[in-house]
Amino acid sequence: MDGANQTTVTEFIFLGFPGSPSLRLTLFVAFLSVYLLSLMGNSLIIFLVLMDSTLQTPMYIFLGNLSFLEVWYTTATVPKLLATCLSKVVTISVPGCIAQLYFFFSMGATECFLLAAMAYDRYVAICSPLRYSLLMNAQICLRFTSGSWVGGFCATLPTTILISHLNFCGPQKINHFFCDSDPVFKLSCTDTFFVEALSYTFSSAVILSSFLLTISSYGNIVATVIRLSSREARKKTFSTCASHLTVVTIYYGTIIFAYVRPPAKYNFTIGKVVSVFYCVVTPLVNPLIYALRNREVKKAFRKCFVPKTFLLTRMVEKLRVFSEIE
Repeated sequence: MDGANQTTVTEFIFLGFPGSPSLRLTLFVAFLSVYLLSLMGNSLIIFLVLMDSTLQTPMYIFLGNLSFLEVWYTTATVPKLLATCLSKVVTISVPGCIAQLYFFFSMGATECFLLAAMAYDRYVAICSPLRYSLLMNAQICLRFTSGSWVGGFCATLPTTILISHLNFCGPQKINHFFCDSDPVFKLSCTDTFFVEALSYTFSSAVILSSFLLTISSYGNIVATVIRLSSREARKKTFSTCASHLTVVTIYYGTIIFAYVRPPAKYNFTIGKVVSVFYCVVTPLVNPLIYALRNREVKKAFRKCFVPKTFLLTRMVEKLRVFSEIE
C-alpha cells in the first residue's frame, strides 16, 4: 500500500451485533440494565469497605480493589457496546482504539493478579490460621494490591506500543463492539506475525500463571478441609471461599477460551458472544455473589443503611405529628 492509502484510516467503525432494530433495542435494554446494576453493586462494596471498620481487613481490601477495578473494566467497553445497539455507525479514532485496548487488557491482567492474591489470602487464612496475621498483615496486603495494579498495567505495555506502530490502511470496520486484539490485527496492512505472537505469549503467560497459582491455593485449601474431623467445620470452611471460587471459575473459563489459543483459531461471532460474559456479566457477578453469600458484607450494609433509614422514617413521622398538632 502506498502512503496515501495508509493515511486515510483515522478511525474505525464498530460492527457490533447484527440484527433487526427490535432485537438491537432489546440487547440495549439488557446490557444497560446489567451495566447499571454492576456499577451500583461494585460501588456499594467499595463504599462499605471504606466506611465499615470491620471490613478493613486483607480479604475485604482485596474485594474493594476488585470492585473498583470492575467499575472501570466494564466502563472501558460497555458504553461503545450500548452505542452499537442504538446506532448503525459507531466510530472510534485509531489512538482511542489503541488506548481502549491497552486499558482493557491492563485491567484484565490486574484482575488475574488480584484473584490470585485473594486465593492466597484464603489459603493462608484456612491452612495457616495461626500465622495469618504474620503472613497477611496490612503491609503485605498493600504490596499484593499495588503489585497487582502495577504488574497488570506493565504486562500489556510492550504489545500495546508495538500495536501503536502498526499501519492501518483499510478496511476500517472492526467486527466487534470494542477494540479487541485479534480484530485490530486483521485491519493492519503490515505484517503482524511478531506482534500477534508476542501478544499471545504475554496473555497466555499472565492468564495461565495466575490461574495455576489460584488453583494451587484452592487445591491446598481442599486438602486441608478434607482433613477436618467435623462435618460442620468442613461445610463452614468451604462456604468462606465458595464465593471467590465461583468468580474465578466464571472469569477464567471465559478468558482462557478467548485468549489462550492460537490466533488463527479466532472466530469473530463466537468471540463477540464470549466477550459479553467477561465484559458485561462477570463484573456484575462479583458484587452479587459477595453481597448475597457473605455475612459480614450484609451486616455492614445493615449497619450503614438500615439505621439511617429507620431514623429518617422516625423524623418524618414526628414532623407529621407536629404539623397535625399545629
